[in-house]
Amino acid sequence: MLDSSSPTTFRKAPPARPIERSKVEYQISIETLPAPEAKKQESTPASAEEAPAESTPAPAPSPESLEADDVAAIDQLGKVYQDLKTELGKTIIGQEDVIEELAICLFARGHGLLMGVPGLAKTLLVSSVAETLHLNFNRIQFTPDLMPADISGTDIIQDNGDGGKRHFEFVKGPVFSNVVLADEINRAPAKTQSAMLEAMQERHVTVLGRTYQLDAPFFVLATQNPVEQEGTYPLPEAQLDRFMFLIDVDYPTAAEEKRIARETTGADKEPLKALLTGEEVLKYQSLVRRVPVPDHIYDYAVEIVRRTRPDGEDAPEWIKEYVGWGAGPRAVQYLILGCKARAALRGTYMASLEDIEAVAKPVLSHRVLTNFAAESQGMTSKRIVNRLVEEMREDY
Repeated sequence: MLDSSSPTTFRKAPPARPIERSKVEYQISIETLPAPEAKKQESTPASAEEAPAESTPAPAPSPESLEADDVAAIDQLGKVYQDLKTELGKTIIGQEDVIEELAICLFARGHGLLMGVPGLAKTLLVSSVAETLHLNFNRIQFTPDLMPADISGTDIIQDNGDGGKRHFEFVKGPVFSNVVLADEINRAPAKTQSAMLEAMQERHVTVLGRTYQLDAPFFVLATQNPVEQEGTYPLPEAQLDRFMFLIDVDYPTAAEEKRIARETTGADKEPLKALLTGEEVLKYQSLVRRVPVPDHIYDYAVEIVRRTRPDGEDAPEWIKEYVGWGAGPRAVQYLILGCKARAALRGTYMASLEDIEAVAKPVLSHRVLTNFAAESQGMTSKRIVNRLVEEMREDY
């Protein structure tokens, strides 16, 4: 008979290792996921039947996922952005939203299309941005007789002085710059407008079968006049899609207009200070791409873009009535990049729902094409996007 005092018979086994790992995983989940599900897990006692640690859902992106250097760089970018707005305020009065959207385009590696009536300082704003960033700046005045070679460059015959021999030498066009202003881009025909497509998307140009890389950073800002449409050529949808933002430049307020009258009719002002070099701009562009985005923001971007497509299953009935063509996958990319850049410029470490709602209008308004029924009832693309954002707010 076995002795009842034998330790080998009745000694309890130590707790199983998987249970300890499970508790650790629950602690991590509770710290990083402030969702109701995480709190529920915390109140549930651990048991031997619990799933192994490998099946625990991965925590959502959090500021802790950024490296310490990135956190410090975001803080620095927020300060630089405030200095940039202050410096531009010496020349540009008002237009805070326009300046922010231009900065988002720049640090997200996108291009901007500025829409506004004449006299709202669109050209001055673009040149001032280039001046504060210490970047090369070229302006292209689009006219009906402008040729593609006037933009990209052309080969000319040069005499090398050796026995009368001649050779072709490529002369770069104004597109070879860091910041390019395409002024009144809808004044030129489609053939000339298409010369910008390759440069905007691929960051290089091809002339007579030879490819030339453009200097980085490369940033195209185009202006378009909504009035005086005599002798203009509407931008093709393919080129409109290359622009990250459609930026509306509106009239200033009464107080801002009074400041314009007082401050721009006196003595000449000093030149603006250069705050960033091209290398620093490239560094911050890479930083923006590393800003974490929660999974529900990706869901939001995909869903709102899919709702703009009248032939899709996700489109509301009123979209099918007013929209002829919806946004494509590039809109999803620019929504995510835009909310990342906006979060970084404001000194936050993660993109939020507020950020993606703020960039939805400039990203989608020129990608949602209305039909005749919408035009006859005064339903514009901007009103459609605003209505979509309101409906999405109920779901998110």
